[in-house]
Amino acid sequence: MQYLMKIKFNIMGNIDFKNKESFIEFDVRQLKGNFLLAILKKAKSLKVGEGIKVIQNFEPIPLYSTMENIGFVSETEKLADKSYVVYFFRTEIKESDNVELPLKPIVMPRYAEIDKTIADLTVNFWDNIWNKKNPAIELKTKLLLSMTNAVGSGRIKQATRELIKSYYLGTSVAELSEVFSLIIWNQGIGHFSSELAQSALFKAFITIKKAEKKGMSKKEIMAVLSETFGEKNPETGFNK
Repeated sequence: MQYLMKIKFNIMGNIDFKNKESFIEFDVRQLKGNFLLAILKKAKSLKVGEGIKVIQNFEPIPLYSTMENIGFVSETEKLADKSYVVYFFRTEIKESDNVELPLKPIVMPRYAEIDKTIADLTVNFWDNIWNKKNPAIELKTKLLLSMTNAVGSGRIKQATRELIKSYYLGTSVAELSEVFSLIIWNQGIGHFSSELAQSALFKAFITIKKAEKKGMSKKEIMAVLSETFGEKNPETGFNK
């Protein structure tokens, strides 16, 4: 590989990347599905001192926080063909079950199919909106605002994903109930009855409400939501 420049180096103490070319490689430039889960599964199995290498058509910014949460630091380099290679080196074993946001964006490769520059712009815009440091609006509220905006625009797939993420971050059933009341107010009873009441969005809300009444834990409820409304569901997931 021909390198154009080194663009980022996240470091914690004296990290040695001298063996980085021997890291387990994930070249995902031609993959269309949700490869993030495979990367994360392999990363969690690695020992301290081991690493993986990810090659992508755009800088895989959403992956940085995910890997950091389980004990990795990274070195990112830009290739001459405008692709990126990121080396993740494990420095510690960290549990991240309570901090990792579900339903991470996986559509970025679609933009790279059009133009790598567009993909870079898109992923950086996403990072500025959803990973902003010290935001004025807390993330769970921002997700609720995004959800209602998606409903107004007819993007029910996006709205469902935002609802699940907001609930994961602490939005209560009572808060969700009030939000749906506002949706009925703004969208109209007829539209809600004929369209939204049958949607994956409302089904996800009812799933949460019934599960809490049964006394299920947040972890158990999220497992049900991930299985029912995750990437395998064409109403909410990623269509190849």
